[in-house]
Amino acid sequence: MVETVSERVLVVATQRFHELGYFQGFTAQVERYVPALLDPEYLTYRLRTDVEQDPNWKQLIPYVIFLYRDPSCGPMLFQYLRGVGQGEGRLHHKRSIGIGGHISATDAANGSSDPFDEGMRREIEEEVIICSPYRLQCVGLINDDLTEVGRVHLGLVYLADLHQPAVQPREKDICQSGFLPLSELFQHFAEFETWSQLCLEGLFGQEAKP
Repeated sequence: MVETVSERVLVVATQRFHELGYFQGFTAQVERYVPALLDPEYLTYRLRTDVEQDPNWKQLIPYVIFLYRDPSCGPMLFQYLRGVGQGEGRLHHKRSIGIGGHISATDAANGSSDPFDEGMRREIEEEVIICSPYRLQCVGLINDDLTEVGRVHLGLVYLADLHQPAVQPREKDICQSGFLPLSELFQHFAEFETWSQLCLEGLFGQEAKP
């Protein structure tokens, strides 16, 4: 989505997140957090310019990981390099395994009963071309209060399990993309943005061990 200074994005109060149980890093406790965080009673849309530097609010971000289970070499993930045109300037030139972005007030404008799901699927459609059937499932959450960008965002991690490794970038700033096996991803672990590192460890750390 093209961002504007008047864009209003979906947020939840950081206090609400803490009430549910604070954590740092990655958690797989989807049932504990996701239904409560996405309860419309606690959600609001605020100007992105106001909340980007305000840790009292967590911007809710879908973070979709594309997985293909290769019969010969095991799990492979879609990965790419963030170009300078990608929305969050603090993540430029970092490698990533996640596709997603902010949920906008426009995602709720059509009367959708689930604007988060609506916004997530819009972000997927805008950023990549998927030429394979896939199954989408929420598998965890990311919170990283140790970085400037992480303090004002909360990631909901989704795994897209593909029948074939057929994902191509639609945005020109999704660079050097393609599927790589876990072993190669972990060899370049330090090049990835923090959220990707947390997901690699939290979801695939055991599988990557020899």
